Amino acid sequence: MITVENVSKSFPSSDTPVTALRDVNLSVSAGSLHGLIGPGGAGKSTLARCVALRERPDRGVVRYDGMDTSRLAGRRLWGAQRQVGVVDPDLLPERTVAGNVAAPLERMGLDPAQRRQRVGTLLDVIGLGRSGSRLPAELSAGQQRRVAVARALATAPSVLLADEPTEGVASEESAAVLSVLDRARAELGATVVLTTRDADVARRVCDEVALLDRGRVVESGTLLTLLGKPGSPLAEALLPRVATARAQLSGYDRAVDVVLVGFAAVGALLPEASARFDVDFDTIGGGLTRLGDTPVARFRLGVEGQRADAALAWMAERGAHVSTPLFGLRDAAA
Repeated sequence: MITVENVSKSFPSSDTPVTALRDVNLSVSAGSLHGLIGPGGAGKSTLARCVALRERPDRGVVRYDGMDTSRLAGRRLWGAQRQVGVVDPDLLPERTVAGNVAAPLERMGLDPAQRRQRVGTLLDVIGLGRSGSRLPAELSAGQQRRVAVARALATAPSVLLADEPTEGVASEESAAVLSVLDRARAELGATVVLTTRDADVARRVCDEVALLDRGRVVESGTLLTLLGKPGSPLAEALLPRVATARAQLSGYDRAVDVVLVGFAAVGALLPEASARFDVDFDTIGGGLTRLGDTPVARFRLGVEGQRADAALAWMAERGAHVSTPLFGLRDAAA
């Protein structure tokens, strides 16, 4: 478990200091894939570097399993930093793929046989097991980024930091990069912290997220928990849009927004509620998406039927998140 407690960080400038972080509090669960999301200048990279012990906060504490890292210095700090692998996208152009991945192991003094075994394992993890003898210039941008991830994992760190891992990578290759980060967590046991401006990155691989804006954490939590939080800006960014005109809602007894999570809910909950309570649901906005491997739907529904409230309550008891849009009632839309 990594905990960030009241962390603030500023940087000097020619005019006034630039404040990057303001009293940030955050928890990163061990073994999670945690996304720091926000626009450029939100403080994501600075927070990630503080978590990676590459930057010292001006105030506040970063703790690893309760250990106050601000008290570490010298060899103890170096030892803690070695537990955090940082993905550096700049590969050594004169070294092969295998040579780039092996570089941290050479600095550790690992013997050649062990190096070859570790490099071979990591090249298999990133899906480039047959590319060890190639040079970086012979690879695509996405393949180079995967090699950079493998190099950061070479020393078997407990935490992996990836700052904007899909930046500069073609959209058709970004899935492979994110898959490698997911495998680092699932197969190698690393806690992965990534930063991104792209909500789709978080939607595809993260299980915990924190939204930053102007150096502050706006909200944080597990992805699936935030989906049902009223007014959640993260849920708004991650779920399908449901914008509809008032006129589209005027023909119904009422309108509701419904979020459904999981295969059973997405596939069966609406038709079963309709049949049980003799209620008609018309989809007038929204759609389907996936959070990792979990299907998720958000629909704006027009509802007709005398037992509509009972149907919606029955759905809520079974995990649906039901809310009323601002102009959901017929008389409000008139």
